[in-house]
Amino acid sequence: MIKGILFDLDGTLLDHRGAADSAITAWLSAHHPGHPRLDRAASLWAELEDPYLAMWRAGECTVDEQRRRRLRAFCRELAVSEPADLDAAYTDFAERYRQSWVPFPDAAGAVAALAGFAFGVLTNGAQRMQEAKVRAIGFAGVLGPVLTGEVLGGHFKPSPAAYTGAAAALGLTPEEVLLVGDDVLNDVTGPAAAGMPSVWLDRFGIEAAPAGFPRITSLADLPALVR
Repeated sequence: MIKGILFDLDGTLLDHRGAADSAITAWLSAHHPGHPRLDRAASLWAELEDPYLAMWRAGECTVDEQRRRRLRAFCRELAVSEPADLDAAYTDFAERYRQSWVPFPDAAGAVAALAGFAFGVLTNGAQRMQEAKVRAIGFAGVLGPVLTGEVLGGHFKPSPAAYTGAAAALGLTPEEVLLVGDDVLNDVTGPAAAGMPSVWLDRFGIEAAPAGFPRITSLADLPALVR
């Protein structure tokens, strides 16, 4: 019996891609006006996200260092000069990113309709930033604990220990918790390996559905599926 629900954050509750695309395009335009590849900025920044975050999650560098490396690679790919102060340059991008944080329109209604379940947020981002996102989109005190690898013993999705640890944080077993998210590996097949049921949120219908897993295209469909 499902007693708790874990939500992924970026791409599930918060429009991370929209915010990041807007922020990096504005950053490049401000620092390199008229750049001929401005229309390439968002897709390039997105391509660099997972490889550099993986370095941090693996313990190869700090979260600040992975940001420096990513921004350095971004500038190199676009053949623009590297900022003299990479930390200040990233802070400029991050502020533009924060200003664009918005929840998906279907998030609040779905959460309200599921009142009575134990809630949590299981996300692979940096703890402080992810907590700030939850506050910014209006879910502070509503969605329970924000759980990242930083508070789960260094275990990030799709490590089985991330799912078992998150369930334990809700006072439940993995079998009693449903994970809802948009990433097939981290939010669908990954939790299954730990005995945790999952629902795939396929907002854009761009991937083949993994066999045997429930699929929804909007969080508005989640309450009927769960109940």
